[in-house]
Amino acid sequence: MTTRPSYAEIRADLLKRHPSGEAPGGVAIDDIVQLRLQNTWDSHLDIARQMAGVMRADMAAYDADSAKFTQSLGCWSGFHAQQMIKAVKRLRGTAKGTYVYLSGWMVAGLRNRWGHLPDQSMHEKTAVADLIQEIYVSLRQADEVAINDLFKTLKAAKTEAERKAAIAAIDGFETHVVPIIADIDAGFGNEHATYLLAKELIKAGACCLQIENQVSDAKQCGHQDGKVTVPREDFIEKLRACRLAFEELGVEDGVIVARTDSLGAGLTQKVPVSQQAGDLASDYIKWLKTEPITAGNPIREGELALYQGGEFVKPQRLPNGLFPFKENTGRARVIEDCVASLNQGGADLLWIETDTPNVDEIAGMVAEIRQKAPKAKLTYNNSPSFNWTLNLRKQVRSQWLAEGKIQAGDYPEGNELMKAEFDATDLGREADARLRRFQTDISARAGVFHNLITLPTFHLTAKSVDELSRGYFGEDKMLAYVATVQREEIRRGVSAVKHQHEVGSDLGDSFKEMVSGERALKAGGHANTMNQFAAE
Repeated sequence: MTTRPSYAEIRADLLKRHPSGEAPGGVAIDDIVQLRLQNTWDSHLDIARQMAGVMRADMAAYDADSAKFTQSLGCWSGFHAQQMIKAVKRLRGTAKGTYVYLSGWMVAGLRNRWGHLPDQSMHEKTAVADLIQEIYVSLRQADEVAINDLFKTLKAAKTEAERKAAIAAIDGFETHVVPIIADIDAGFGNEHATYLLAKELIKAGACCLQIENQVSDAKQCGHQDGKVTVPREDFIEKLRACRLAFEELGVEDGVIVARTDSLGAGLTQKVPVSQQAGDLASDYIKWLKTEPITAGNPIREGELALYQGGEFVKPQRLPNGLFPFKENTGRARVIEDCVASLNQGGADLLWIETDTPNVDEIAGMVAEIRQKAPKAKLTYNNSPSFNWTLNLRKQVRSQWLAEGKIQAGDYPEGNELMKAEFDATDLGREADARLRRFQTDISARAGVFHNLITLPTFHLTAKSVDELSRGYFGEDKMLAYVATVQREEIRRGVSAVKHQHEVGSDLGDSFKEMVSGERALKAGGHANTMNQFAAE
């Protein structure tokens, strides 16, 4: 995923400077080679530049073959991200096509100094950049630990064949560092504030920024009510702010995801100024809920009037000053938002926040968008805010009823479909089959390049701690920990079971040997309890 010099190249370069095979002070050349390989990037900005290239290559691959979509899970700590990438590498042998999603929701809920907060941009801006920095520190440390293990194998090699195999493993090592898609919310202020924050996220390592078209000071979670969108000109200015931040910092391939919340947003904060029919402002204004000006409903002091369709009308206005849109116009506004973001805002990817996971619905919107923006690609939120089981079961029931496969009384209509008794039914199995292929279907049919789950590690942590606590503080005591955690770690090959090694104790021992030789006081001796896992 990144180009690094080979073991032989670094060693040859060092020998030009130190032909004796030692640097001043008796430092061994091979030790310097190891440390050089463990420190591939000069800075996290360097990571942003390289990972942007990775994303661009992945996007081109997807354009050629929709089966090559990418995936990520939302992570709220560096350790979560590290363990996710390690799991993918154990499963696939590679982390290619895997990213980390940095969720603004989880930063607000779990990573700010003000406590658990809702997803309303109330957390400190710095918390987002801090988490990006933390994730890349963790991923880079995973590299360091793994490369140290490879060099231990090299040092232990007894034959030339073993030595060549060890060097080949070092040169073939694939980094744990992957692209991060970072949620910048609605920009945390005006376009200048967006630009300043974007620069901090990029310098922390983000190669991709996701920004939404809500009002910064009234921002809501995408799956809550009360969302307020901004005129398209305002949003385009924030897209430009993000692009300028990428360009200024030399991240020329930086990726911008333009998110629209218009499907569920029924309000706007201001009425933009239209210069002519069909411009961005007039296309936004036309969806406002209005009422005619008549003798019985005259224009009053302090009210606004719009000239539409050859007559003056009044836009409705709420007591808080917000303007409502006409009902059932969200879909049309989404189409226009997306086309404007791509064609006039220079966005690279789209994000359409939906209220249910429905492949047909997304595919229909994308088909319309592609009439004016043929290369439109999406990032899609496979959100935990959806009741996936209930949604998919309802979709199957509705389709089977329409096709005459079942009768209305065969399965209940509402929330009863969630009951466990339907798990092993034909409908339950079909819904699960559709869940298994959901990402494949939506990527093939609806232009979804990247599938993510925003809050999985939030829910996973809650469930896992609940599971362990119920057993440990209940009847099972130590068996609860051993059976549900340690035994599973061992049998799955989860490296974190050797927790001392996972956080770098062997790395520390190696460094002590580099500088102290036989005098090194090491942690990994015979008394280290991690030796109990040595055979696993």
